[in-house]
Amino acid sequence: MIDRTFRAGEKFRAVRTEVRSMQFLYKDGSDAHFMDTQSYEQLTIPETTLAEPLRWMKESLEVEVLYIDEQPADVQLPSAMDLAVTETEPGLRGDTASGGGTKPATLETGARIQVPLFVNIGDVVRVDTRSGEYVSRA
Repeated sequence: MIDRTFRAGEKFRAVRTEVRSMQFLYKDGSDAHFMDTQSYEQLTIPETTLAEPLRWMKESLEVEVLYIDEQPADVQLPSAMDLAVTETEPGLRGDTASGGGTKPATLETGARIQVPLFVNIGDVVRVDTRSGEYVSRA
């Protein structure tokens, strides 16, 4: 954050922002690849720019890409997404919805989150993409 004081009448450069609907195609280790759903043009954005949103994005997902001055700047995701659990420790007998406690789980996108003890491999869970927390079973 920067704290600055501006004088009255000081001019600022106009910034043009735009949101375009795109389909996430894949990531290759250095770039994330998207396709414009209207013009079918492909676009690449460095993965380092989109590190947090990429944790939740599956291939073929439709997202909103924010452009600032004709340059892609960010991806806007839904507030919650349903993702399958691909790896977690098995639940123990007696683990129920009211049992409490959590364990680590890996989702189909590679993201790791904490889930309740009753969640198993193959279950689909709803995750809050803003906080990265388990919300419910889907």
